[in-house]
Amino acid sequence: MTRDESPHMQDFLRAITRRHFFMEAGLGVGATALTMLINRSLFGADLPQQAEAATATNSAAKKTPQFAPKAKSIIYLFMAGAPSQLDLLDCKPALQQLDGQPIPESVVKGERFAFIRGVPKLLGSPYQFSKCGQSDAEVSELLPNLKGIVDDIAIVRSLSTSQFNHAPAQIFMNTGHQIVGRPSLGSWLSYGLGTEASNLPGFVVLLSGENQPDGGTACWGSGFLPTVYQGVQFRSQGDPVLFLTNPEGVQSDDRRRLLTRLNTLNELHLQSVNDPEIATRIASYEMAYRMQSSVPELMDISKEPASIHRMYGTERGKASFANNCLLARRLVERGVRFVQLYHRGWDNHGTSSHDDIVSRLPKLCLETDQAAAALVRDLKQRGMLDNTLVIWGGEFGRTPMNEERNRSKFLGRDHHPKAFSMWLVGGGIKGGVTVGRTDDFGYTVVEDPVEIHDLHATVLHLMGIDHTKLTYRFQGRDFRLTDVSGTVVKKLLA
Repeated sequence: MTRDESPHMQDFLRAITRRHFFMEAGLGVGATALTMLINRSLFGADLPQQAEAATATNSAAKKTPQFAPKAKSIIYLFMAGAPSQLDLLDCKPALQQLDGQPIPESVVKGERFAFIRGVPKLLGSPYQFSKCGQSDAEVSELLPNLKGIVDDIAIVRSLSTSQFNHAPAQIFMNTGHQIVGRPSLGSWLSYGLGTEASNLPGFVVLLSGENQPDGGTACWGSGFLPTVYQGVQFRSQGDPVLFLTNPEGVQSDDRRRLLTRLNTLNELHLQSVNDPEIATRIASYEMAYRMQSSVPELMDISKEPASIHRMYGTERGKASFANNCLLARRLVERGVRFVQLYHRGWDNHGTSSHDDIVSRLPKLCLETDQAAAALVRDLKQRGMLDNTLVIWGGEFGRTPMNEERNRSKFLGRDHHPKAFSMWLVGGGIKGGVTVGRTDDFGYTVVEDPVEIHDLHATVLHLMGIDHTKLTYRFQGRDFRLTDVSGTVVKKLLA
């Protein structure tokens, strides 16, 4: 090396950071293709062009098939904390008959629970179930509005998971892996399919209930995918998106000129170091500028007809699950690919009246049942249900035994990963069917078991994706949402 070359080489070495090296090893020349995707998505490319550019960001993604999808968007109603399937969707007369009796030791021998100790007592549901609709599906009295759409939905009673604590179970349900760092379902879909919304993110998150999910933002993160694919949280109060509003004294034209100059610098930097996160930064700035006009109009639900507000049970100016359901419909109308609603508070252990199944569970159902059913009816009457998949459920189930933590007199159920229920509707789902069955106690699955990767494989299939071929190379391995397993649940398909 000559002295003349030394300063240039030093500058070059300073530019090559350790983080940049590992990103370059995994992405290669994909940054250029990602820039093409961003430019097209920001400035009006059609969907096929976006999809082509998206698959070019990583060679493994080129394997994604292009068969006709049943659904083009998803609304996922995530009941964080785990609703009690035995009090809502999985009727067990045997529990009523044996209420208060110790569960046979052979059933729970060697089992590990989050809080239950010793040999617990069986707990029959305090709520009545009834058959409803032409399908004769059994649904709890706590869900009267769901009963009205039961012939449209498919109930799955045979789900199971490997996780029994909230944070890892929520992360597993959303990313296919219990440890933080994998892309979420919404991120995989954004990566594989792009978005039809030119002035809104392709993946939007809405929160309601007590607080945010135990799994935190990892539930909607992009993991090792470029961060352009992560979920964007819209807030119900204040600015819908933080820092979206121009600072005082800054006009829209000023903002546009500033962004144009800033993007020029970022593009020069991108050409120099090929860091895809620079392309993400460009896209974020541009999207924020476009959202300044689109988001306020989207969030203003006051212009919806009074009949719609009555149907959903919305309260103007108040953060609620009902408001978020209405916003979800407005988002998919505008081309957003994936909308995920989290409603926290379903962790009904029975340590007090605030978390039992007698006082707290009915309140949660009042907060969610009307709006969830209204969302399905609203999509159907607008002709949108056929291409919009709606999913309802939590991260695991609840035990058929009373927890009785510290000898509590309140009724509650511990975490239970071995069997739980969800429902799905629209977007290629067969209506009026019940898939799977649990034993007489509701403790284990005895028919048509569905694991989390099976659920994910089915969802991707409905979106026109073979789950084994939507992959992303990271650290020398082709990763996918379903890891190394997953089978499409054909009984759910219309």
